[in-house]
Amino acid sequence: MEFLTLNNGIKMPILGLGTWDLRGEQCIKAVTVAIDEGYRLIDTAQMYKNEEEIGYAIKNSGISREELFITTKLYSPSRSYKLSRKGIDNSLRDLGLEYIDLMLIHEPYKEALEMYKALEDAYKAGKIRAIGVSNFNENFYKNFVASCEIMPAINQVEAHVYFVQTGLQKLMKEYGTKMEAWAPFTEGRRNIFAEKILVEIGTVHKKTSAQIALRYLVQKNIIVIPKSSKIERLKENLDIFDFKLSQEEMQRIETLDEGKSLFNWY
Repeated sequence: MEFLTLNNGIKMPILGLGTWDLRGEQCIKAVTVAIDEGYRLIDTAQMYKNEEEIGYAIKNSGISREELFITTKLYSPSRSYKLSRKGIDNSLRDLGLEYIDLMLIHEPYKEALEMYKALEDAYKAGKIRAIGVSNFNENFYKNFVASCEIMPAINQVEAHVYFVQTGLQKLMKEYGTKMEAWAPFTEGRRNIFAEKILVEIGTVHKKTSAQIALRYLVQKNIIVIPKSSKIERLKENLDIFDFKLSQEEMQRIETLDEGKSLFNWY
């Protein structure tokens, strides 16, 4: 596993498990298998309604808490300072944790600054090790950080070979914020697994197109959280640290970038 150092000095795995549509026993099994296979970053959110299942899997994993990096997110029901403080405590309770490694604001709500103030206070109190935002585009991000006491460590956004968001990453670097990619495989919006450039480069390295897509983002210092419940895919997604893409290969993949969202999120 490779790690990135966040703006407060803590290290975050550059690859983890996304859990956005995993529920019930399927969620518990996927997280358990992922941890057994070597995943240490687990990403969830209050919106996903699976924090309790993830907490159960963590508790029964046999892995020490210090080895794991757990992310969750505040969402719409926490749209005030007071409600966000309650939401933070709710996540700690549901996850069964004494602290959360990273907590984000799920979207750029109009009350985002109030919500972030609650995150800042929880960070100072030791309830959260790092704080940040999610789905903040360049305009939202730049306006937001002008009023932050603590700079966001992470902005988790849509990012994949068709929409790399290079401009946003460059802007955030000025403020010390790292990019984290959701939907690195486009969630079916494109058949990335059959993308010719990725397949051809994968053949050279004896890797799949999915592994090439992840390796590309990782080499651009973007954290990735692909979602899967299948053990074969979980293993495959993790197996991207024994090779490196050349500059020429990176440039070929860059030609796929269309510069626009596939989800109309923005």
